[in-house]
Amino acid sequence: MSVSKYVSEIKYIDHGIETVFQTLSDFRNLSHYINDDILAAVTEKIPQVTISNFESDADFCRFEIGGMGKSEIRIVERTPFSTIKVTGGGGLPLELTFWIQLLPVEPLRTKMRLTLHASMGMMVKMLAGDKLEKGLDQLADSLARLPYR
Repeated sequence: MSVSKYVSEIKYIDHGIETVFQTLSDFRNLSHYINDDILAAVTEKIPQVTISNFESDADFCRFEIGGMGKSEIRIVERTPFSTIKVTGGGGLPLELTFWIQLLPVEPLRTKMRLTLHASMGMMVKMLAGDKLEKGLDQLADSLARLPYR
């Protein structure tokens, strides 16, 4: 297995870094936006992936992926107002670690970038490599558009 690195485009969020960090560093905040419609949209875009039974707490998001079983992502490190480190496990066909990196630009503007390290076999990389890169950019877009409070 080899480790591949993917980096999202830089996104700008029109909120202060403290607000952005507090929202993104607690999965309970994100669970308000993950619903059956969102999960159905993921399945529509990627028919091979069916996600169900989504649940979360401050540190974990757990879900089932059709054909792979239970999976989870977990926040393993928080560096206040700078970085959130997340790892994946369970039934995922790859080992992953990703970082949400934040940088203040102005008092009410934050720069965000996602970096993903994925350890996967050559076959999985051939099948999923491009999708991971596009998916990381889509995730960055989605996180940038959240209604931060």
